[in-house]
Amino acid sequence: MEHRTVDLDGPVHYADFGGSGRPIVLVHGLGGSHLNWLPVAPALAAHGRVFAVDLVGHGLTRSFGRSARVSANRRLLGRFLEKVAGGPAVLVGNSMGGYLSLAEAAAEPARVASLVLVAPAVPTAAGALFDRHVLALFAGAALPLAGGLLVDWRRRRGPDQLVRDMLALCCVDARRIAEGVVRAHVDLAGERAGFGREVTRDFLAAQRSLMARLLRRRQFRALVASIPSPALIVQGRRDRLVRVEAARALAALRPDWRLEELSDIGHVPQLEAPERFLSLVAPWLASVQRRNGPAS
Repeated sequence: MEHRTVDLDGPVHYADFGGSGRPIVLVHGLGGSHLNWLPVAPALAAHGRVFAVDLVGHGLTRSFGRSARVSANRRLLGRFLEKVAGGPAVLVGNSMGGYLSLAEAAAEPARVASLVLVAPAVPTAAGALFDRHVLALFAGAALPLAGGLLVDWRRRRGPDQLVRDMLALCCVDARRIAEGVVRAHVDLAGERAGFGREVTRDFLAAQRSLMARLLRRRQFRALVASIPSPALIVQGRRDRLVRVEAARALAALRPDWRLEELSDIGHVPQLEAPERFLSLVAPWLASVQRRNGPAS
């Protein structure tokens, strides 16, 4: 992994995992970073040139006056594809990154060859139950004053506890994640602690704008229907943040897309079960490449 920076109306950090051929761009979720792909990115480099971008307000991409809202990061993702990837890319998006990948494929289809949607943030399915803890966290963050206080309180627990709280929320069993990967996340959280109040501001801007987008069900259905790219959906059946029923509803909107469910796995299968994740994604990427022919 090599750390690089590109100027997209300000510095944008990304990790270059090498490889050759079709660009593969990994897009993290809310509060995430390029490190969310550490267990799988080197293996994905067998299928193309792999980049993991840090969106504005996340990872090592500080906002410096730029917006961390979903709409702004969608535009940033398009510019990243144009300036860094340099050709139609495979977008691999987790959670909010999955929503951004869908939005980019709809807005600029010529830049997206195919999609791997990993527990993508999508509207809740009719009749699906909410996890009470997740509902309380997101409802609290949505409140004008309490949201900032809640996020600040979580940050004050320290980098180690912040990361372990996040992994406990996102995983069925966080002990499955290699300690070196956990430590890399803690080190980054420690570095971000020095960024000051902007971390809270940017998180809330991203979270609130994402929630607003997901409430617009009709617009979301139209967005999904417009996408020409093939897609693979990878979903943990015990995901507390994006329930499996929501992924099934997405697949029902697009019967031409493939849905793969992982039993006993949560919201970040690329971290919690990297071998199982790769066993699904790698052959799918190879099959799409055979159908489409070699990348130009």
